[in-house]
Amino acid sequence: MFPSLFISHGSPMLALEPGASGPALARLATGLPKPKAIVIVSAHWESNELLVNGNPLPETWHDFGGFPAALFAVQYPAPGEPQLATEVVDLLKADGLAASIDAKRPFDHGVWVPLSLMYPRADIPVVQISLPSRQGPALQTRVGRAVASLREHGVLLIGSGSITHNLRELDWHAGPESVEPWAKAFRDWVIDKLAANDEAALHDYRQQAPHAVRSHPSDEHLLPLYFARGAGGEFSIAHQGFTMGALGMDIYRFG
Repeated sequence: MFPSLFISHGSPMLALEPGASGPALARLATGLPKPKAIVIVSAHWESNELLVNGNPLPETWHDFGGFPAALFAVQYPAPGEPQLATEVVDLLKADGLAASIDAKRPFDHGVWVPLSLMYPRADIPVVQISLPSRQGPALQTRVGRAVASLREHGVLLIGSGSITHNLRELDWHAGPESVEPWAKAFRDWVIDKLAANDEAALHDYRQQAPHAVRSHPSDEHLLPLYFARGAGGEFSIAHQGFTMGALGMDIYRFG
């Protein structure tokens, strides 16, 4: 059975400057059988309701600005899989979650940046589930559990976000050894609660975790963690690190 994964996808420049995360993602991929498909939740597809990407040929969306031309030239031409998208919708509905197909959605960088480092041939079908971010962590836990059975059928489930994400606090010149204490304290609290399987505390992280609002001024980059946890099994750490002083680059495995 495949695990589920939480990936901190960092800056879009990770696609060109993979640092320590790129090799960690590549090792993770080579240590698994090749998936038949990937189902992913990205921090960069926020929505009001649950949507599932049924686009058979999603374009590579460079949903950012101010980066080098070489980054805008990167393409990730993985196919979609409309049949699997329909199956995902059916699983969500079976759990009482209303969901529908979006047949035109492209791949945002929360999808193609980490996948380009894991599966650079772009030959594995990818289906994306949207992130109703206003509905918080508990919904994402439920969405993960609703589709967890796909792991038994050769499907890799991924949540792509960031363990800390406050762009205003970043030092773009900081080396990997430079870590802000508040960001580390938050990251360590999350790890402790994941290891203890303390779902109630995790769902209430904005009240209970140290420096929660500073680490995540808004929810969307942490919420994919709850999808991965809900979809998976036993927690373990695949990679740890920070970049730019406060941008967490951790990768977690569930199962």
